[in-house]
Amino acid sequence: MAKRIDAKNLNIFYGKFHAVKDVQLTIAPRSVTAFIGPSGCGKSTVLRTLNRMHEVIPGARVEGTIELDGQDIYASTMDPVAVRRTIGMVFQRPNPFPTMSIYDNVVAGMKLQGGRQSKADTDNVVEKSLRGANLWEEVKDRLSKPGMGLSGGQQQRLCIARAIAVEPQVLLMDEPCSALDPISTLAIEDLIQELKEKYTIVIVTHNMQQAARVSEKTAFFTLSGAGKPGELVEMDDTDKIFSNPQQKRTEDYISGRFG
Repeated sequence: MAKRIDAKNLNIFYGKFHAVKDVQLTIAPRSVTAFIGPSGCGKSTVLRTLNRMHEVIPGARVEGTIELDGQDIYASTMDPVAVRRTIGMVFQRPNPFPTMSIYDNVVAGMKLQGGRQSKADTDNVVEKSLRGANLWEEVKDRLSKPGMGLSGGQQQRLCIARAIAVEPQVLLMDEPCSALDPISTLAIEDLIQELKEKYTIVIVTHNMQQAARVSEKTAFFTLSGAGKPGELVEMDDTDKIFSNPQQKRTEDYISGRFG
């Protein structure tokens, strides 16, 4: 069951540095939301707060609330590990576990959760996850081979399979195509369109054409100067952001006059 995310009065800090200020946004279930903006504006930082990855950095903290279907994920009663299981993450560079086979990479997250499954059940999860990541046909005859032996695009899809094996409800993707060639990028973009049928997806991208291709909503972040906190300038339907933005700063960025 895909979930809705609401961020309210979100302020993010690294020690004393105020990295992002006063973000308010709603991310609809079963949709793709893109975060765009210049380097250093806080879009990846905001993404990492959505599943409490930000707080693993020493000195990092968050003020405000982030709600998943109305439940504050930063409440003292919430287990951060459970939050990250519900809200999965795919990183900029493919990061298969280097000593593990393709098969073991897929089930790595499940093993961290504990609990025992029969070999048949585990086999089913592996096949279902690899099919979900559009990778099964390419690797089904070499599941025991190292995950690092795959191409870059295949490795990224393996990481997506690993993320969806634990059955999250939200998938966060931090520039998942920036290290990939155009053909692999297209494969990931096609996959995102399929995955949104089941998951709420948020993608950070530097590629505005990619945001226009894959997302229903786009949020534009920027910062007013060096050392200033990043801020959310505008969030709207993607076609509106790219054709008729409400804010001049958005228009300047989209048209290439800035950033």
